[in-house]
Amino acid sequence: MKHDRALPSEARATKLETPWWHSATIYEIAPISFQDSNGDGKGDLAGLLSRIDYLKWLGVGAVWLTPIYKSPFRDLGYDISDYCSIDPAFGTLDDFDLLLGRLHDAGIRLILDLVPNHTANDHAWFVESRSSPDNTKADWYIWADPAENGGPPNNWLSRFGGSAWEWCEARRQYYYHSFLVEQPDLNWRNPEVRAAIAKVMRFWLDRGVDGFRVDASAVLIKDDLLRDNPPNPDAEGKPPPQRQTPVFTDDRPETMQCIEHIRNVIDEYPGRLLCGEVQGKTDRIGHFYGNDRPRLHLPLNFALLDSPWDALSLQAAIDAYLNALPPRAWPVWVIGGHDKPRVASRIGEAQMRVLAMLLMTLRGTPFFYMGDEIGRERVSIPSDRTRDPFEKLVPGFGLCRDPERAPMRWDDGPNGGFTEGHPWLPPGPSGSRNVAGQQRDERSILALFRQLIVLRREQPCLREGDQQPLRSQNDVLAFKRALNGDEILVLLNIAAEPRQWHWQGRGRLLMSTHLDRQPQQLPDASLLLRGNEGAIIAVEPR
Repeated sequence: MKHDRALPSEARATKLETPWWHSATIYEIAPISFQDSNGDGKGDLAGLLSRIDYLKWLGVGAVWLTPIYKSPFRDLGYDISDYCSIDPAFGTLDDFDLLLGRLHDAGIRLILDLVPNHTANDHAWFVESRSSPDNTKADWYIWADPAENGGPPNNWLSRFGGSAWEWCEARRQYYYHSFLVEQPDLNWRNPEVRAAIAKVMRFWLDRGVDGFRVDASAVLIKDDLLRDNPPNPDAEGKPPPQRQTPVFTDDRPETMQCIEHIRNVIDEYPGRLLCGEVQGKTDRIGHFYGNDRPRLHLPLNFALLDSPWDALSLQAAIDAYLNALPPRAWPVWVIGGHDKPRVASRIGEAQMRVLAMLLMTLRGTPFFYMGDEIGRERVSIPSDRTRDPFEKLVPGFGLCRDPERAPMRWDDGPNGGFTEGHPWLPPGPSGSRNVAGQQRDERSILALFRQLIVLRREQPCLREGDQQPLRSQNDVLAFKRALNGDEILVLLNIAAEPRQWHWQGRGRLLMSTHLDRQPQQLPDASLLLRGNEGAIIAVEPR
């Protein structure tokens, strides 16, 4: 079954004017942890289908799914055996088509993960490539002869520990793997590989998906001279894979040509989004947008997660990011993800509400991860339940990502309403934050997320307006949004104690993070912010 290329109805009239992602809020879902439908303890497409009403109620404009392709699932499905089939644990292509259609009927777009850097070692491409040095796919992966001593060709390290080179007896050569030994890297210098990935993209785009998030987009090309990486001068205390500076394996200049190739395919399909995982340095973000040769629409930006949590540091991180954007680039802000520690565990629920307001009021597209909307914290995973290979292969450095990948809690039952079977990871104790409980509480953080999404959708100033910095001081992060003479003031108290703020002009309070103040005209141009309170104010000129 294939869908036509028509966009959901609310966007058809404007698809050539303002891209849909400028106004959408995007919600990342790890399907294995979202909702199980058959009692096997793992989430699936039918389970996700059963939660569409929740997604519509929440108000998100698009969902991004972590990989659902056929996979041995050694690394959350990022080890792919077949790019053009659904893993049986999730369902079938028919299930996918049904889900896509129902999401579109609900006005919600679907973004898939694209994993172009590597495959699983049981993918048919690699099975053929490793069989001999002269088969038709011999050059589809990165192969190299041994060093003079018979060992690996150079000193490159895998992110999961140890050498990034693995010996293959059939070819009498080593192959390169940036991640697990079972995840060999594709050779993006080979035009046949580029054409094969383009074919994969068209397979899903023709079915009607609304775009891709490109995994590991900064590492698609490695140095063709195989030069050794230098030591990392800041390596003390860091895990072994970070004890080199990856000059010759990460963010090579030729990588941008690969992204341009992927973008060219996307541009064959009007109104489709290309976002991507990029290097974390703010000063590099502009390269991933491109200028005369477009690249990613939205290079994902984790500045809010990586910044120290105080008003001055946040002010600096936001300013640095916005100043690094090339002309006409659209910003993007991310506060959670399947690879990132839960921010609520670091800043607490009270400030998580402040972060929600910050996310939804900054200029740009907001991304958040399933569970962020209920203030989900990291789930404690017993050592005998650990699934993440990162923790198993590089233990002792707090790298385990299972606490973020724990199943969604829908209610207060033993398995949180996620499954009737044995969950693949513990969902956390009964009594912890869950959707049903927060839906009954009109002042919950879930209610706040929902109301912020509605306010952003209803206020053109928040969706499209310019961002005007103000001087943040006395623990209050402040800025304005402005459009066609309208101004909205955002005040965020990062402290647990009250703070006073004054401004020029009258104002009407639109929303407080506490959800206990009704929209109201403020008697003067000042507001006493309570501890951990954020406020959105429509400013009226004097």
